[in-house]
Amino acid sequence: MNTQDDLDELMICRLDSGRKTVQPCSIVIFGASGDLTARKLVPALYHLFKERQLPPLFRVVGFARRDKTDAAWRAELREALGRFSRTQPVDESAWAQFAANLCYCRGDLTDSAACARLRQTLDAFGQPELRRNLLFYLAISPSQVGLAVEQLHRAGLLEREPSTGWQRVVVEKPFGHDLLSAQALNTGLTRFAHEQQVYRIDHYLGKETVQNILMFRFSNALFERVWNRDAVDHIQLTVSERQGVGSRAAYYEEVGALRDMVQNHLLQVLALVAMEPPVSLEAEAIRDEKVKLLKCVRLIFPEQGARHVVRGQYTAGTVAGRPQAGYRDEPGVRPDSSVETFVALKLFVDNWRWSGVPFYLRTGKCLPVSASEVRIQFRPTPHVLFAAACGPKLDCNSLTLRLQPDEGISLRINGKIPGASVGVRPVRMHFSYNAEFGAYTPEAYERLLLDALAGDATLFIRRDEVEAAWTIADALRAGWAGKPLTDAEFYPAGTWGPPAANELLARAGHAWRNPQPTR
Repeated sequence: MNTQDDLDELMICRLDSGRKTVQPCSIVIFGASGDLTARKLVPALYHLFKERQLPPLFRVVGFARRDKTDAAWRAELREALGRFSRTQPVDESAWAQFAANLCYCRGDLTDSAACARLRQTLDAFGQPELRRNLLFYLAISPSQVGLAVEQLHRAGLLEREPSTGWQRVVVEKPFGHDLLSAQALNTGLTRFAHEQQVYRIDHYLGKETVQNILMFRFSNALFERVWNRDAVDHIQLTVSERQGVGSRAAYYEEVGALRDMVQNHLLQVLALVAMEPPVSLEAEAIRDEKVKLLKCVRLIFPEQGARHVVRGQYTAGTVAGRPQAGYRDEPGVRPDSSVETFVALKLFVDNWRWSGVPFYLRTGKCLPVSASEVRIQFRPTPHVLFAAACGPKLDCNSLTLRLQPDEGISLRINGKIPGASVGVRPVRMHFSYNAEFGAYTPEAYERLLLDALAGDATLFIRRDEVEAAWTIADALRAGWAGKPLTDAEFYPAGTWGPPAANELLARAGHAWRNPQPTR
């Protein structure tokens, strides 16, 4: 007789073959001397190689302005791997095999001959597959993206319709700083590359628990049937960060929390939580539904801002028992800066499923804990049986999707306290991702790089998706553009934002449910 574990094993359903097919190829990293390459990209490629996810035949070419040899670049990357690899110590044998496929090409994108030298480097590999299949990773500033694709095209390395093999361009965020700049960036990209060749990467979508949102929603009939306005009272989405801006102050002064987090990460998660079921699991079917959802988000115009948007900036305080300087005291920040380090929003999705259901989004720096979670708060039961005896202890049911850390799913229900009296207390039914599967969860960049190499665009952002998100963000930002922060918009570091963020929910009889610290 089969045990329950045997039956569970038989019930495992793999939606792919378990291993993506990647053809022999060359990966060219623009910005090879940058922090992203050392911290994320090369460690991710090393782990893919070690786990036999890369093809047997491949090359990684670093392209940057600094003058260095292949050996010098490899040595830099080996030192970085010792600090940033998810597995320690580094497997020296695996690294030696991987490093043999790394080479460096010096070049400046303003030099028209630079990409010609890159082409010579690729031609010198000898194997036709390494010249035919090309992935260009643009870990460079948005202002250089258009120039990069133009130079690649002029060197004969990027064609809208290559006659043989494939050519793909991976673009790092930010995808512009507003709608107009995003449209200009997209126009520059698609001037020399087809939209289907462009992979806009948001590492948040590579997180296993973010991907699990769709699986949870659409493979469990129990929850899909209550995932609508009939059962859901409101939804809260929190992405909180305990740290301040640190060394990113100069960047943060240009973008702020709305552009840095809401326009991309939070709206992406909102789309996954609220979208309609796709007709299939193909990339375009899923991305179609995400775009439809974003286009249903009601725009908040300046005259409505006071009731729908709260911004804030942290002042000096204490975070996790340590003193924290105020934002204006951080190195590189203007002493009169009005850049927001906290944003809370009340949004509505104007479609049949979510009509009248508020979506509360918030993100901020120097908050009490670092956590990302989605909380679906269900409607209360009629107050006829237990309300008189139990009062406020009769909590509404809720479902929490914890994205990080302590990844998992919790269902909050009411249970009777043992004893002769009628007492009730909220209790939790909890699924822990690590406890259940007990397996390694890949880094986001590993999954996304593998998908780009395999030509799977599901977790990448399409042009119309970027522009729909900027349309929402621009309308929100217009409400405070050019206005200095008021005293009510400051919050001490280590707290959950300015008091107005609580009032935003209190007006509708709601309250924030704060993520709990990591145990």
